[in-house]
Amino acid sequence: MTAPHGFSVSRYAPERGTLAKLAARDSVLRRLDWPILLSALALSGIGSLLVWSATRGRTELNNGDPYYFLFRHVLNTGIGLALMIGTIWLGHRTLRGAVPILYGLSIVLILAVLTPLGATINGAHAWIVVGGGFSLQPSEFVKITIILVVAMLLAAKVDAGDQLHPDHRTVAKALALAALPMGIVMLMPDLGSVMVMAVIVLGVLLASGASNRWVLGLIGAGILGAVLVTALGMLDEYQINRFAAFANPDLDPAGVGYNTNQARIAIGSGGLLGAGLFKGSQTTGQFVPEQQTDFVFTVAGEELGFVGAGLILVLLGVILWRSCRIARETTELYGTIVTAGIIAWFAFQSFENIGMTLGIMPVAGLPLPFVSYGGSSMFAVWVAIGLLQSIRVQRPMTA
Repeated sequence: MTAPHGFSVSRYAPERGTLAKLAARDSVLRRLDWPILLSALALSGIGSLLVWSATRGRTELNNGDPYYFLFRHVLNTGIGLALMIGTIWLGHRTLRGAVPILYGLSIVLILAVLTPLGATINGAHAWIVVGGGFSLQPSEFVKITIILVVAMLLAAKVDAGDQLHPDHRTVAKALALAALPMGIVMLMPDLGSVMVMAVIVLGVLLASGASNRWVLGLIGAGILGAVLVTALGMLDEYQINRFAAFANPDLDPAGVGYNTNQARIAIGSGGLLGAGLFKGSQTTGQFVPEQQTDFVFTVAGEELGFVGAGLILVLLGVILWRSCRIARETTELYGTIVTAGIIAWFAFQSFENIGMTLGIMPVAGLPLPFVSYGGSSMFAVWVAIGLLQSIRVQRPMTA
């Protein structure tokens, strides 16, 4: 049989073959976790609007361009998507072999922050300015490195069939490798990132099947560490003031308690449906500091109301729920531990960020995943999504 214009049917076969491969049950596209991907995309899209609303009138920040932060947030999301695709293409098993290199690179980067290359932004000496208006926060990528290095050690003998659970010596090595970058980040000091890393380590230990004595010991060490850090004066004055304001919300409402008080006013004024995008008086009046980054949830509360803010919580919940399914369905301990670390990271950081705007958590300078403005944080969370998708894609097919 001959196709129109003299072309044979075979000329069209490759196109049909490509489409058939994409639609096949074992194709990468079919095996992706689409609820996670679409929820993350929706959060980044909502974040673009919220960041735009918070910055379009801030001429001292946007250099007179109301679209400055919107463009950069969309660009960061695009780069994050590219990193996710690259992570899926490489695969979490390939990255497992590269963990020693990634760990060494992370140590170099966070040490560089403590050199003249480091820069202080919003009170934290945790950045490296790379030029062109861009800066890098290495501690965001250290979260991923800690997950991968601890998972590699704890799962090695178990996945090889030599052990049922990680032994005490293996757990001690894993904790020592996690403690090194955490200690360097604490020297910056970036207390918020250290808190997230500690929760990540706790999450991966619970998922690995390690002895409960290690979990209890880690909690005890965390409490002791917090006491020692405070007693030795390792915290900056602004960090101490943040905890003081959390303990006593009425303490210096025009000073250390200003951020939290204005955040609660903004969220409380939104009501059920909000004032409407770009119409929030607290946002347009620029009463809430750092509203495009740490306090972006206040824009949602004021302008989108309970419904809009609730939608953000639902989308974050979908990511966590589907991630739990991936952790449960994977057949290798390494994949389970990596997924558990990402779940602990996303859950705690989201709770801390939203909680500090509501006054139920201390201000810790942590961005809201996918929503807050910031290149390093956006890149890191999309790499994490790539790891989740890789673990799902590479799991054995069921009959």
